[in-house]
Amino acid sequence: MKKKIVFLIRDLNYGGAERQLVTLVKALDKQCFDITVLCFYPSGSLSLDKDLKDSGIPIICLDKQGRWHLFGFFWRLVQHLQRIHPDVLHGYVGIPNLLTIFLKPFFPSTRMVWGIRSSNVDPDFDDWLGRLLFQLECFLSHLADLIIVNSYAGRAYYLTNGFPANKMTVIPNGIDIELFKPDQGARIKVRKLWGICEDTILLGLVGRLDIRKDHPTFLRAAALLSEERRDVRFVCVGSGSENYARELYELADELGISNRVIWVKARADMSAIYNTLDIVVSSSYTEGFPNVIGEAMACGIPCVVTDVGDAAWIVGDIDVVVPPKNPEALKNALKRLIETIGIDGCDRTQIRQRIIDHFSVLQLVFKTEAALLCLSHESISQ
Repeated sequence: MKKKIVFLIRDLNYGGAERQLVTLVKALDKQCFDITVLCFYPSGSLSLDKDLKDSGIPIICLDKQGRWHLFGFFWRLVQHLQRIHPDVLHGYVGIPNLLTIFLKPFFPSTRMVWGIRSSNVDPDFDDWLGRLLFQLECFLSHLADLIIVNSYAGRAYYLTNGFPANKMTVIPNGIDIELFKPDQGARIKVRKLWGICEDTILLGLVGRLDIRKDHPTFLRAAALLSEERRDVRFVCVGSGSENYARELYELADELGISNRVIWVKARADMSAIYNTLDIVVSSSYTEGFPNVIGEAMACGIPCVVTDVGDAAWIVGDIDVVVPPKNPEALKNALKRLIETIGIDGCDRTQIRQRIIDHFSVLQLVFKTEAALLCLSHESISQ
């Protein structure tokens, strides 16, 4: 008999956690699981709804009207769950996790699973409500039946904040190696579109315009590198606040590199973007499991990363790992890698193979299915 699983998430706009949910849901064994996705909010123009619908996965939008639209929203959620009567309710990040606990009295036989996608909580970034919700998560975490964390760094952090060790398991993100793969044709096409010559070394930061991605450190490292090499260009791919984007444009201008930096909004064909780059840079000062690194490596693209979250574990090469918020160290690592590639070339097959061996969708699905089925069997035996 199929197990009914409901995934609860804020929305399906194009982001790392959202893409992982879609990747997982599409790949789960439909002979074993009957899956529904519940979203708080309708998605924007660049969303993942179609991807799920094309795979025959039901999506229900709860049409939450805003932060303080609570009681009507909660009652609508309860009604949908009463109709589905899931064996497992799987929250995905923050408030969806907390809601599973508040829903327990209504669904005592449903197993409640939390999905944790970060490696820490930045008190300087979250507002008072965000900090309060995190404290509530810590306090209520022992009531979850299973807590799936996508990084070892995240597990360590949440353990120090009172999460129960016996309910936590680490399941790293899965990278779709059929979608993200080397593509010389895409490289030629996008470089032509951007006006980049083949002999120009193109370094890129891929990620939303968010202070935690630390674009300023990337731009400062770019300025330092530009003083030593004239054959480099830079690209930032991602969308975000217009005000923050303007700050970054102004910083690039102050650093004297505005003519060397291309700004590209988030787009769906990320495999083509990765293939266009010579090196992908992650300058974040906080991460859990950064999908961008895994996706770029699956395309055979080398990466230079900051030592946050599980980034160093993913790349598996300490020579390309630098401290966060250190433009000089980032510049030096980029310079070394460019010189190494120039002398010895780049073994793109080996870079891709690391993702196939350790971070494939197959492994994500196998580990998740095992955890969910084990949870269901425990429920039956109790």
